[in-house]
Amino acid sequence: MRLDKYLKVSRLIKRRTVACDACNAGRVIVNGKPQKASYDVKIGDRIEISFGEKSVAVEVLSLEETQKKDEAKDMYSYV
Repeated sequence: MRLDKYLKVSRLIKRRTVACDACNAGRVIVNGKPQKASYDVKIGDRIEISFGEKSVAVEVLSLEETQKKDEAKDMYSYV
């Protein structure tokens, strides 16, 4: 699954275009390296997202094409 789509489906970022812009700006780091929106996310990847002053780090637990809002948090765990 593409990185920008994963961020949207897991609801870490609200919109896919915003996720794509964040990736292109270098604010999304996967396994210690900045990645483009087209990066292929795998289970076990560690994703760090910078939101201005705040930063969020998660580990990928599952990859789902669609997910209900209540169950989206089961796709990752905070590191």
